[in-house]
Amino acid sequence: MRWRILSIALLNSAVVIVLAVLIWNGSKVLGSAWEDVRQVRESDKILAKLESETSRLQNLIHRYINQPSPDLFAEILLLREAVLGTLTNRASTDPMLSGSVEQLERVTSRFLDGFGELRTVQTRIAKTYDEQVLSPTKDMAGLYSIIEGATGHRDALIWPALGKSREAFTSLLVAANAYYLSLASSSAEEARRNIDTIERTIPVMTDLAENDLQRMALARLKVKTAELRDGLGKLSEQLTNRTDLLRNSIDASQADAIGAIDDLSVKMRQREQKAQETFDKTLTSISRRVLSIAVIFLGVIMSAGVMIALSIRLPLAQIMAAMRTITSGDLDRPVQGTSAKDEVGAMARAVEVFRENAIAKRKTEDELRTAKEEAESALLELNTAQQNLIDAERLAALGGLVAGVAHEVNNPIGISLTVASSFARRSEMFENDLKTEPLRRSRLDEFVRASRDASQQLVSNLTRAGELIQSFKQVAVDRSHAERRQFALSESTDQIVASLRPVLKKAAIALSVDVPEGLLIDGYPGAYGQILTNLFLNAVNHAFADGRSGTITISARGRGADDVEIIFADDGAGMTPDVQRQAFDPFFTTRRNEGGTGLGLHIVYNLVTQQLGGRMMLESRVGQGTTFRIIMPRIAKGAAKGEPTIADAAADGTSQWPNRTMSSN
Repeated sequence: MRWRILSIALLNSAVVIVLAVLIWNGSKVLGSAWEDVRQVRESDKILAKLESETSRLQNLIHRYINQPSPDLFAEILLLREAVLGTLTNRASTDPMLSGSVEQLERVTSRFLDGFGELRTVQTRIAKTYDEQVLSPTKDMAGLYSIIEGATGHRDALIWPALGKSREAFTSLLVAANAYYLSLASSSAEEARRNIDTIERTIPVMTDLAENDLQRMALARLKVKTAELRDGLGKLSEQLTNRTDLLRNSIDASQADAIGAIDDLSVKMRQREQKAQETFDKTLTSISRRVLSIAVIFLGVIMSAGVMIALSIRLPLAQIMAAMRTITSGDLDRPVQGTSAKDEVGAMARAVEVFRENAIAKRKTEDELRTAKEEAESALLELNTAQQNLIDAERLAALGGLVAGVAHEVNNPIGISLTVASSFARRSEMFENDLKTEPLRRSRLDEFVRASRDASQQLVSNLTRAGELIQSFKQVAVDRSHAERRQFALSESTDQIVASLRPVLKKAAIALSVDVPEGLLIDGYPGAYGQILTNLFLNAVNHAFADGRSGTITISARGRGADDVEIIFADDGAGMTPDVQRQAFDPFFTTRRNEGGTGLGLHIVYNLVTQQLGGRMMLESRVGQGTTFRIIMPRIAKGAAKGEPTIADAAADGTSQWPNRTMSSN
């Protein structure tokens, strides 16, 4: 299977290599064409920038000629440097423009140089206008004022000619300024006509002059008028020269530059179109080659894939059929294809091993099923034995109680029997004395006194026996019938303690009971009696073993409104930490060789936690005694009558022991 997959991988690798070579060769051509397109677009940007800058420079020059200002001149210089920088730094170094930019540089240089000549002409025009136009007009205005001042009155003969000449002078000033600012030919003609008018009125005013001052001023006015005519003529020539220079050096050069830029743009468009065509042709060629090779190799790969798939699919189908047979439970049919040397053969052999394992598993399951049935039977017998042991432990405790109570009851009944026998003999003797002797008062008083003593002793001892029998009866009933009822904790405790007194007489153990009146419990008094009895017997057998003396304390107190805390403490031998961890476990005992069953504390714990619904804590130190704290609700939460008890749970093997709380130091 490895070589089959490897052959497909080799075919795919060959396809990838061939396609990669084609794409690499095509990418080189495409890259070159795309670089040409990109370079052409960059060159177009340079040409567009040059066209925009030259057009803007032309507009600035026209604005400067009409309204010269330092700001416009500074802006023209900056834009001139920008144009030169674009030509020298970008256009001359651009590979697309480097061979065609010389003409553009010449035209642009002529355009920029024309601005220098134009500025020189503009300077001469301004100088001519100031010195040869404005200066004579100022002198002429002063001469007119002198002439008017030398004329004594408005009725003088010179005044009409003077008014006409003065009016022509005013119009001359307006026309000259308009011609200088707007280059209007009508303003130039108007200025010349006004000069002619002034020149014609000067001889008339000279003939009509009334004094030498007027004649001298008129002679001077004639000279200034001639100077003004010459100045206007020179200004006209210079303005004409400026117009020609502006038209030929600026506008024509700018038009030539735009034309050169347009020619270069056309060439760039042609190169871009050619590069785009090359790009498209190369892309189409690569696409066709890649498609052809892909189709060819696709056919080869599909054919090889079908063959390889058939060589794999048929053995795998046999293996799948074998797996379905095994999963359906038919383990007798052998797996085919196990003799193959490839991976499919390995899979077939693995399936064969799986079939053999399934056969072994079936055999093992049969054996396990048999063992499970035997174990369940043994567990049932063990649970039955455990329940029998628990019942035997309870009956043993009840038997000890019976023996103790019988011994206690024997004393008052024996004394009562002795007193009754003695009283009967005294009665017979008194009767005989009455028959033989006369009755004396002293004899009667003695008999009455003896009868009173006997009756008192009988009443006292029989009352004691009755109390013991009643206590034993109540305790025995509570132990044998797990019925729920309300009982006083102090009364029940006293009854249980009374039944345990015979054990105390055999050991040097003092018992202290502190259970206040008024603690009423709605629960199971039999379970409570079993708890105290087992704790008491456990303390006698373990805490005060070998005749050791000590004290056992039983106390109770209310714990809130719902719970009661009972403390059973002794000052005996105590427990080690290991013993404490296992104290409540079933069948754990430290005196197994002496007949201990290990069920006493286990029964106590389960009665507290399950039947009474409480919790139990153990505190003990070696040599310092043991304390059992039982916290149980005033209303028991355990199983009611007719419900399964802990003994029933233990019998069917479903008992789960709750967590214990203990502390040791």
